[in-house]
Amino acid sequence: MPLDESPNDRRIDESRDDTYVDLNEESKAITEKPKASMREVFGAGGLLERYMLGGYEHRQAQLQMAELLQDAFENRHHVVVEAGTGTGKTLAYLLPAICSGRRVVISTATKSLQEQLYQKDIPFLQKHFAPELKVAVMKGRSNFLCRAKLHQMADQPVLKGIDEIDEFRQIRDWSKLTETGDRAELTFLPDDSELWTRLDARRETCTGKKCPEFNQCFLTAMQQRAKEADLIIVNHHLFFADLALKQDDFGQILPEYSAVVFDEAHEMEDVASDYFGRQISNYRLEELARDADLMLRLLHLGTPTLLRRTQRIRERSRTFFETFPARDGRFPFERREREAFLEQHRESYDALVTALKGLETEFAALHEKPEELLRIARRSFEIRQELSFLFESNERNFVYWYERRNKGVFLAATPIDVSQILREKLFEKLDTIILTSATLTVAGRFEYIRQRLGLDHAKEGALPPEFDWRKQALLYIPRTMPDVRNPSFVSAAADEIVKVLELSQGRAFCLFTSYSQMNELFDRVSGRVSFPLLKQGTAPRSVLLERFKTTPGAVLFATSSFWQGVDVPGEQLSCVIVDRLPFAVPSDPVVAARVRMLQEDGRNAFAEFQVPQAVLALKQGFGRLIRTKTDRGVLVLLDSRIQRMPYGRIFIESLPQYGMTHELNEVAKFLNS
Repeated sequence: MPLDESPNDRRIDESRDDTYVDLNEESKAITEKPKASMREVFGAGGLLERYMLGGYEHRQAQLQMAELLQDAFENRHHVVVEAGTGTGKTLAYLLPAICSGRRVVISTATKSLQEQLYQKDIPFLQKHFAPELKVAVMKGRSNFLCRAKLHQMADQPVLKGIDEIDEFRQIRDWSKLTETGDRAELTFLPDDSELWTRLDARRETCTGKKCPEFNQCFLTAMQQRAKEADLIIVNHHLFFADLALKQDDFGQILPEYSAVVFDEAHEMEDVASDYFGRQISNYRLEELARDADLMLRLLHLGTPTLLRRTQRIRERSRTFFETFPARDGRFPFERREREAFLEQHRESYDALVTALKGLETEFAALHEKPEELLRIARRSFEIRQELSFLFESNERNFVYWYERRNKGVFLAATPIDVSQILREKLFEKLDTIILTSATLTVAGRFEYIRQRLGLDHAKEGALPPEFDWRKQALLYIPRTMPDVRNPSFVSAAADEIVKVLELSQGRAFCLFTSYSQMNELFDRVSGRVSFPLLKQGTAPRSVLLERFKTTPGAVLFATSSFWQGVDVPGEQLSCVIVDRLPFAVPSDPVVAARVRMLQEDGRNAFAEFQVPQAVLALKQGFGRLIRTKTDRGVLVLLDSRIQRMPYGRIFIESLPQYGMTHELNEVAKFLNS
């Protein structure tokens, strides 16, 4: 709404319009003067309240956060701040970042949050506070169309079926109109589009400045926008991919920056572990062969000899990965297991390595060596290096493991402890890093997250809640549930879930720590209630979430991916049921290695690692319920250990101050009040 329509502006003199100019001048001063007061913006009667009219309510915690972060930017120190749902933390970090006059990277947990920042929050700030602000969104290369591939494929018989031909035509038409080349604009394209994987701008197939489309490249344009930007919005995956590239002297993705804000910072350790580790899979070998085949055909170099080389990689890869046990799951693959594996399967391992070398040799022998084929040869060499590391290295700070998931087999080496890496590569390199999330403290303290990330020196802030937890949320812990390890637990849990769903009239998330538990309880409950039941795995995550939001009385059974990053405000979600305290599986190779390392250092791994990790996960799961000041609902925990075991007190102390009961009749009263 235009500012001259504000009743706050008109209250002085309805015949004058100079208040419009005054307010603009006031907001301009906020971003220009070196020590602008955040109170002028976020305080009662401040600029936000006036700009957003009835859409903004002063929040003391938001003001506290903004002032804490402004101090960090000005005096150049790190901050870790827990800001619960409803704080308005996005504006509380964006405005101090803008006022700092520094180039700041904002790193989010997901691409959807990137889009929200860029499409909603940034335009508001540009309109009212910083009209000259330059902002760039950066995503991974696979999100962008490669013009060179599009042109190469246009006249080649490499499309499969009518649907793919139609998709290609729509992508080609879109390429003439889009400014970004970001596949997020392609609403018609399925998430698992195989065509897109042959058209995207992945590094493995990019020829860089040698590409005839380099100057028109969407990636070139994105990187140029980033070089000119004041704020660069990325996601954690891209940020740590960039940091890992810098560590290995392979260049960089992001331009130089002087400060970083990590939103949803509780996810940093897991993402950093992925990017500072090593991994190879049968999918990666299949992609190499597919890309080699495609490029040979597009370049008219697909001789029978060369095509046999790519086919040999496919065959050798399938034979090699089929040697791994057929059971799904993640399993240790430490030195002894790897030596035994190679002793038994040396022939298939050597055959795969030889097939990769053969492709590289054939490409090197070509009279003409197009850059596209040189890139594929380098990819083959990198895969051989990864195989060598995964089978022959014994780095103390790495845990080696393999996983079979559906049709995929993954071999990996993951850092056991990323704290030293992040300390050296991140926290000691930059003077201002902000970590924020709704779930960073355990029993009110930040020790766990700081130790796991290597954050030695930082100011801390745990902001007061914006919600009236006792009135808005009731925590129900059944009094007589059997232990979760008791065979009778599943039957008792099904009984409790049915009773609670009848009281809540569906409208619930049932969150589980394992797929097997989810499936068993879904089967037990489904025949006993009349509400529409949805189950993770039966449709894409986004589709299930949309069905839940639009289906009256729906109940969603789900596991880890729905414990966080899901927002369903209002009555549609009135109950969250958690089957057990979300301790990580102790037999998981990465968890076991981290526990073992702490124990070898003489530390209490259960108290310092396993309990805090589970506390943050439970806070995330319960955090799905109350998203606004008008939300109300019931939280249910079916795990009696929270009452019986000494560590249960830590979970209770870490949760918001919900109302609490052990009686179902109290749940009924709460839901009906």
